[in-house]
Parts: sequence; structure tokens; C-alpha cells
Amino acid sequence: MKSDSVIIIPTYNEKENIENMIRALMALEHSFDVLVVDDGSPDGTASIVKEMMNLFPGRVHIIERSGKLGLGTAYIAGFKWALAQGYEYIFEMDADFSHDPKYVPQLYSACADDGYDLSIGSRYVSGVNVVNWPMGRVLMSYFASKYVRFITRLPVYDTTAGFNCYRREVLETIELDKIRFKGYAFQIEMKFAAYKCGFSIKEVPVIFVNRVLGTSKMSGGIFSEALIGVIKLKVGSWFRKYPQKKKN
Repeated sequence: MKSDSVIIIPTYNEKENIENMIRALMALEHSFDVLVVDDGSPDGTASIVKEMMNLFPGRVHIIERSGKLGLGTAYIAGFKWALAQGYEYIFEMDADFSHDPKYVPQLYSACADDGYDLSIGSRYVSGVNVVNWPMGRVLMSYFASKYVRFITRLPVYDTTAGFNCYRREVLETIELDKIRFKGYAFQIEMKFAAYKCGFSIKEVPVIFVNRVLGTSKMSGGIFSEALIGVIKLKVGSWFRKYPQKKKN
């Protein structure tokens, strides 16, 4: 029977992690499908995913793209694919185990059982739950989220979180082709758009663990994009009419 949920994982050079991540997700009690969006990884990530597709037929899928086209465009491509396939719950998740698969059922339950439209695996809703990050990076991330909250008035503690579950109606309502940011500010823009469209949001506390294997794709430019982009996002919202969630 086809799953009602798909987990989208963008990858670039994640050969050390992707097989173990897919196996961990396949082992969860609820049936979750996986879509990997690979940006032309030269390390053979896509080949490993294809082996997993043979091992878990109909449950593991791949979109292969030529070159690094950006996190935001990877997720947009994944969202459009997932909507076309009829999934009801659509997840965002990293491949490197900084997002622990054990929290996936909790994010699912917040939407499927508790009725929220967007659930967020939040590092900051119950303090600072980050392990093995340098203190400077923790502080930068934490205060970046506070800054976003202040500027946008978005009622979310972890505005840059990349571990999320959307009900399909959210992605159908948000005008995906109008999402501008390509890097990690994409995560802020998606949450802001969901909020402006009238969707309900639940933050689920998670513990974020810095990757052990592979190389981080984070850079200083990510935070500068977010800091400047957030002001543009807020000002732009004054002149834009957001489509609204349908009343039941």
C-alpha cells in the first residue's frame, strides 16, 4: 500500500550517510517513502540511492539534477514531485543525521493526529538543544532565529529549521514559484509564507546533533543571506496579498 508521506532529502556528496539514513527511515513503524534530490554528487551518492531503490522498490525515489542548484530549488522540485504523486504529508530532512529519524513520527503525529498544518523539528523551542556545534555557531544560529522573529513577527523559535513536515494543502496554497531564496533563508521564507497564508504551526522539540561523517555545506554567506533577506521579506509582505487557507 502506498504511503501517505514522503521525506525529501537534498544531497550533495553524502555517500557516507545516505544509505544508513534511508535504512533508518525504512525501519520506522509508520511507512514513510523517501525522495532524494541529488545535485550531481561526484562521490556516487546517486548510485547508492539507486541500490536502495532496488532494495526498497516503490518506497525510495530519486531526482537527479546537474550541478549544485541550491537547497531551495531542490526542495521546490521535491515538493512539486510529491504533490504530483498525491502525498498528504511532505517532509524536509537532512541526510547527515543532524536530524534524527526517531523524531519523524512525532512531526508526522503533530500534523496527522493533532491537526497542525506545519510541524517543525525545533532546536530552540525548549532551550538550546544542539550537540557538538562550536559555541560561536550555536550563538549565531540562535540569535539569527531571534532576529527573524523580531523582524517578521513570525511566532516560531527555530525559524531556520530544516526538519519540517507540511500538509499538502500548505504547499498547494503557498505560491512555490514566488519563493525567492535559494539557500538556508529558503527555510525562513517557507515558514513565513505558511504563517501569512493562515496555516497553523507546531514546534516539536528535537535535539540537533552536528554531523559526524561528510562535510558541512554551511558557510558565512548563508547567515548574511538570511540577515539581509529577512528585511526584504518583511518589506515585500506589505505589498503582497497571500492566498489564504481554505475554511473547513
